[in-house]
This record gives sequence, C-alpha cells and structure tokens, in this order.
Amino acid sequence: MVDVKAQDSLGDSPTTDLFQILRDGRARTRSELASITGLARSTVAARVDSLVKLGLVSPVGDAVSTGGRPSSQFAINSSGRVVLGVDIGASHARIAIADLSGALLGQDSVAMEVAEGPEAVLGWVATAATELLAAHGATDGLLAIGVGLPGPVEHSSGLPIDPPIMPGWDRYDVPQHLGQRFGVPVLVDNDVNIMALGERDMSWPGVDHFIFVKVATGIGSGVISGGYLQRGAQGIAGDIGHVYVPSGKDVVCRCGNFGCLEAIAAGPAIARQLRESGLEVETSADVAALVKGGNTTAIQAVREAGRLIGEVLTTCVSLINPAVIVLGGSIAHAGEHLLAGAREVIYTRSMPLATGNLQIAQSRSGANAAIQGASMLAIHHALSPERVDAMLGGR
Repeated sequence: MVDVKAQDSLGDSPTTDLFQILRDGRARTRSELASITGLARSTVAARVDSLVKLGLVSPVGDAVSTGGRPSSQFAINSSGRVVLGVDIGASHARIAIADLSGALLGQDSVAMEVAEGPEAVLGWVATAATELLAAHGATDGLLAIGVGLPGPVEHSSGLPIDPPIMPGWDRYDVPQHLGQRFGVPVLVDNDVNIMALGERDMSWPGVDHFIFVKVATGIGSGVISGGYLQRGAQGIAGDIGHVYVPSGKDVVCRCGNFGCLEAIAAGPAIARQLRESGLEVETSADVAALVKGGNTTAIQAVREAGRLIGEVLTTCVSLINPAVIVLGGSIAHAGEHLLAGAREVIYTRSMPLATGNLQIAQSRSGANAAIQGASMLAIHHALSPERVDAMLGGR
C-alpha cells in the first residue's frame, strides 16, 4: 500500500485525495484506489471516470488477472496539461513549465533585483511564461501558477506583507496580476516554504519531520512537521532570521530590531565582517567565491555563522524534533563550512535522544528546490477535488 501522507508534500489536502496517490506515476485499479483511500468503490469509479473525461487521468492497461476479467489500471495523464513554477529571489527570477507529474519541461531565468518592483519583475515573468507555454505547445493547457517570494506572505491572500528587501511590493496583489494575464489560479508563498517543499519532494520523500534553512541574502526556514508544511496563523512560521541572538545585541537588522540572526549570520553580514578585516567583498556571492577559493578568513567567518545558526536551530530541534535539517542557499553551497559550524553546535547542545538519528545535510536539489516547490504548489491546487469539480462544471 502506498504511503499516502508521504505523497502529500504540501500537507493541506485530505490524504484520501486520489490525485496525490496517482501523482507518483504508478498505475492502479479502481479496487486498489478504494482500498487505499477507504472510499466506496462506486465513489472511486465516479471520480476516476470524471478525471478521464477531463483528460487528467487515462487508462494504461489491465492488471494481471487472478481469475475473471482483468481490471483496468489508471494513472495521471501528464501530457497536455501543465503548470508554471516561479521563483523570485533577491537578485534573480526563474520560471519553469512542468507537467502534472512534476517533471520540469523547460525553464528560463534572469538576473534581476526584486527591488526593481512588482511591475518590472512580474512583467518579465509574464513574458517568459508566455514564451515557455508557446514553445511547448501548452498555451491552452495551463492549469495553475505557483510563485515563491523572498519575504513574508500572508497565506490566506497570497499578498507580501512588509517584506524587508522588496520595496514597492507591500500588499501588492501578485495573484491578481498574474491571474488576470493568464486566467488561472495563482498560488503565492514564501520562498523558503517553497524550497522546503521542493527539497523534500526531490531528495527526502517520506521524511515527515523536516526543516529547510536558506542562508543567502537573508535567513529563513521552511518547517514540515508530521508530513504537513507549518505556515502558522498568518504564514510566517519558520522565520528564524529574526530570532534574537544575544551576541548580536548591538547590531541593527534591516527589520529595525537589534540582534536578529540574519543581521549577524546572513551573506551581507558576513561580507561586512570580511570588509572590516580588509577584504574586498560586497555581496553574498563574493563571500561564496572567497570561500570556494580557500580564503581562510572567509572560511572562518562562514563557519562562525554556521555556529550562530546552530544556536537557533538547537531550539528548533527541541521544539520540533526533526529527522532531517537541510541547509541551502548561496552561503551553504559555498562548501561544508557553514554546515560544519551548525552541526558542531546542534550535536553538542541538543539532547542525545533528539540528535541520535538526526541528519544535518547540505541541500541536494540546489537551485531547483524553489522552482520544483513552486510547481508542486500549483499542481496540488490544480489537481484538488475542488478544482476538478470546477472543471467538470465548466464542461
């Protein structure tokens, strides 16, 4: 029997959702689906027939007969229907087109400052999306768009709220902007939540207690607990970058407070420290380049940043008891030094029962985590029972 919860990486739909079961690409009979979900066979048969009519599911052959007429098997029909995943970062924008299995069919990216504002950034997104859809003959097959933004997002509305590094974006209606252009639902979330979904789906399937930490221009985390993405009451759960760290009590953060983790351990903070040491460095990318080049001062600074991050994650370990902690972002990918610093503190300070089987690892998915997670967000919505019912009603 399939682990249904493990399939539901987004964690906010019933585990009985037939789509989430069929998303793994494995063909199943109506009887198998009824057994997995606990639904009546007549209910499963009706829903499968509806999905076939919509072209979302298709018969793929017959099961091995155990006597009598063999039963038909069904699987997700990934051809023809697509979603778009959008990853907007502090200094980049990426977009990908994916089929309903989550496979990325094509993508595009551009170096662009999010500070240029929503009209400029979303204008590029809309143009690139139109070109990708046309290139893959999917102009009429788009079902939904998932978007990750580098700042706090109110989950219920999809609006960015007081984002520190996104001037001009506060309460900007991203779902409406793209929705009017493409005529499909647009789902928006914080970029680190998106990365957590993508990293888990691609590299840690079935891990139900998982923390993804992004360390780049800022610091944030996406938390999956019990198989569910934890967004909290307004969508800001996991914002560890603004947790107070006593050693930074005199350092002002861009949020206006003093002593935030981000203010002393993110890429710009490390760059500031290195400039004070006499090195010519301006950005997170410069820090990463120095570390990769073997600069001892930069390596030591990044390792110390890892220790500071580890201090905050030690509290997270006690609160959430994750099975896996993954570090991603440009600073984490500069080498093992950030990871080593975090491990040093977490394994020393946390209770043995919590760390006995705890894995602390570098991101395996890299830049694709965000775009994969954004695509998953769109797929989940596009294939929800409510959306299927809406599509059926429009026939």
